[in-house]
Amino acid sequence: MPDTQKKFDVAVIGGGPGGYPAAIKAAQNGLSVALIEANTLGGTCLNRGCIPSKALIANAEVLQKIKDAEEFGISIGTVSFDYAKMVQRKDDVVKKVRTSLEGLIASNRITLFRGYGKFTSERTIKITGQDNLEIYADKTIIATGSEPRSIPAFPFDYKKIHDSTSLLDLTTLPKKIAIIGGGIIGCEFASLYAAFNVEVILIEMMPRILPMESGTVSGFLTKAFQKQGISIETSAMVHSIDSTEAGISVNLAGDKTITADIALVAVGRQLNTTAIGLEKTGVYVQDNGLIKVNDHMETNIAGIYAVGDIASKWWLAHVASHQGLVAGSNAAGIKATMHYNAIPSVIFTHPEIGTVGLSLEQALEAGYAATVSAFPFSALGKSQAAIQTEGFAQIVTDKKTGQILGAQVVGHDASTLVAEMGVAIANELTVESVADTIHAHPTVAEAWMEAALLANETPLHLPPKKKKQD
Repeated sequence: MPDTQKKFDVAVIGGGPGGYPAAIKAAQNGLSVALIEANTLGGTCLNRGCIPSKALIANAEVLQKIKDAEEFGISIGTVSFDYAKMVQRKDDVVKKVRTSLEGLIASNRITLFRGYGKFTSERTIKITGQDNLEIYADKTIIATGSEPRSIPAFPFDYKKIHDSTSLLDLTTLPKKIAIIGGGIIGCEFASLYAAFNVEVILIEMMPRILPMESGTVSGFLTKAFQKQGISIETSAMVHSIDSTEAGISVNLAGDKTITADIALVAVGRQLNTTAIGLEKTGVYVQDNGLIKVNDHMETNIAGIYAVGDIASKWWLAHVASHQGLVAGSNAAGIKATMHYNAIPSVIFTHPEIGTVGLSLEQALEAGYAATVSAFPFSALGKSQAAIQTEGFAQIVTDKKTGQILGAQVVGHDASTLVAEMGVAIANELTVESVADTIHAHPTVAEAWMEAALLANETPLHLPPKKKKQD
């Protein structure tokens, strides 16, 4: 190692939701840590994804509540909003969280390098940017994440054809938007824009939106969207998008054309692994672009770990964070193992969606004697009182053992409600465990207790099933 080269126990490439928790965990275990970030701390999640989009969604939720005020006996008169101020609030929220994160990194005595990190060997990394140097690390954790995928047939111009990043920066709303991709990102933006009175057309090439979710969840959101005035085109293949004087023209298979002011292309992401010098390390990259790791998040090269989008089929910030904690622990010689049986997923549409574990379809495909029990929010006193009766909570159960295999919840505050089932599944609890747990009344969380009672055919606040006559 050259005398001019700085040495660290651990180097982390990428300061997003996978990288910074890995750096903190390694530092907490007494290691010297270098954190390398080419852009802004927090990665896509904090700066271009989770946090800014949820800040705007929070604005939409307040607006919707105000619109519904008459139902609560409250008269407020004419309602208006300033979208530019909403965007400014979004930016302020992001800045505040990022500043807090920078302080957290400093308080853990992590050395932050601002620049692009690229391997020059298994143990050396060249940094170029604001900081320019080469460092040596005994162990490295790769957390470089992903970016919106560019499609050659409709390249982004960031004026009329947007990705999810550029759309967040708009300070004015279009009258009409075409959203290509009915997955999580597409559905969240469809819900957001519809709340601001934008005409929305959601285009999905699969037979239904949210094709990765259960048919029950997808079908419920489809009906909810249609009630909100969102147009949905499924089994629709987009051939191209043309810019016109009036806006854009989306050309579908079958000579069908959809016009709008702007388009959002939300059809996946590309992994940031092609320009970080992996060829210098011998790290194995699979044909799908993912770095192959074991359940300790270690690659085929001892001492090199990978976390987040580049190392998992679960492209979720909280999965990346947990992987970072596992990698940071193992890099410090403390054994930790990653498990994926209870990964919660939240979709911040209106209504919200929360899922964890297996859907009924997945459970049956896996060979379980599975069943599902669902309880509607309309039967809950708290939901009636709050006028939040849209949705349901359901539990997927193994009929032989009573073990909870999965759960899905659609409705108000689903993002919070799903956590209870995450704990249940991670700890292999049965429906009896949930049914026997006293849930506070009146709360929406009672839906889980009611669904558990239904699984045992002992419903409390729904009529019993009619028995077949001999």
